[in-house]
Amino acid sequence: MLADVVEISPLEFLQLVADPVRWRLLGELALSDRRVGELTELLGKPQNLVSYHLGELRKAGLVSARRSSADGRDTYYRVDLRRCGEMLCAAGRGLQPGLRLDVGAPEPLSLTAKRAPRVLFLCTGNSARSQMAEAMLEHRSGHLIQARSAGSHPKPLHPNAVRVMGERGIDISGRPTKHLSRLARTRFDHLITLCDKVREICPEFPGRPTSAHWSMADPAAAGDTDEETYPAFRRTAEDLEERIGSLLAQMSEEGRKEKS
Repeated sequence: MLADVVEISPLEFLQLVADPVRWRLLGELALSDRRVGELTELLGKPQNLVSYHLGELRKAGLVSARRSSADGRDTYYRVDLRRCGEMLCAAGRGLQPGLRLDVGAPEPLSLTAKRAPRVLFLCTGNSARSQMAEAMLEHRSGHLIQARSAGSHPKPLHPNAVRVMGERGIDISGRPTKHLSRLARTRFDHLITLCDKVREICPEFPGRPTSAHWSMADPAAAGDTDEETYPAFRRTAEDLEERIGSLLAQMSEEGRKEKS
């Protein structure tokens, strides 16, 4: 979160997100991290207007920005769903103390497809971020979802990835790394890129899977030794836990809509 984030009251939060452009921006960023040019195209609004509203959302701590690792001139924007949820709960309490909205555990996964949904995670080395995401999604879905991962330039599995996942009771020590070309003919329902560089070169996959981008720094680049990079791996795992929780909620909602 930015150092100059302005604390806002529940009423100010409601006034802020009531603007149609800001509401649309939050909705689009809830699906994927995006650059300002992409948001401009999606909303059909001038770039200066989109940038202004992004700035207002950033001041309130609802949106954060990160420089692209593929092109330092680009910036990826991300919504902070946890803070949005906390502010919505605070708005409920502010309206009436008895109206206690809570950001609780997600509802059980609801799936209607005849086969398990398939999700592919891509990064550069397939040595950390994508491996961690693959294992975490399978674990948290109770293996109701088939997750796979690959990289554009595979490297050996990083020991800190094994370490932080082991702390969560998930053993990834025996997982191989692989090139994304090995999965080029496989059909996936969701494709998620975790690396800005991979997003730029990501090939098309059969069936046109729903795509999203999670702009995440490579934790292995945070230092020269395993001990130096370990805190970055822990932060990456925490970030993935939050994002995968949101992905599971999204997929569960899609399942409920299919039933109705």
